[in-house]
Amino acid sequence: MAGSERRDTGFCMMDSHMRCRTAVIRTDQEVLRLISEARPGVVSIDAPLFLPKGRESLERPGPPHFRECDKELLRMHIRFFPISLGPMRMLTGRGMRLRAALETRGFEVIESFPGAIQDLLGMPRKQKGLPNLERALRRYGIKLGRRKSGFTGDELDAVTSALVGLMYRNGEYQAIGDPEEGLMILPAV
Repeated sequence: MAGSERRDTGFCMMDSHMRCRTAVIRTDQEVLRLISEARPGVVSIDAPLFLPKGRESLERPGPPHFRECDKELLRMHIRFFPISLGPMRMLTGRGMRLRAALETRGFEVIESFPGAIQDLLGMPRKQKGLPNLERALRRYGIKLGRRKSGFTGDELDAVTSALVGLMYRNGEYQAIGDPEEGLMILPAV
């Protein structure tokens, strides 16, 4: 997900057979409309959805900068940007607002992180080349269809996020972090 509605956000609907429909969208209204129309069993969002315990707001600078799930990613040697980093504050705020709006509408929402999912599943991140990531997702069994122009990195990250949503529904996941602070869902490896 992009931190700003002015930038592209990847969107993926995945069914239980790993068939995907993807799109590139921008606004929160588009996100809410597409999810409301599809009525998925779980919504997996690629954005921080919670603040670290003890942090009052995104606007107030200073510690704490890391949530327990972030500390676990560090222990796993998985690279990420902390939520206190400039652009990440905007993404975290958007993720928190969307989570609240979706939960109000009755949807179950989980936090995911495509880079960590790809690392744990032995897939290349999009920075290593979109064709490489697309091939790895297809080898995993994901059905993407064909597109002459190819898929964007945002779409492939959305597919990865949807995959962990399916794993969550199937009980094939690990939840890292502190439940009081919010958990991040990753593949059970």
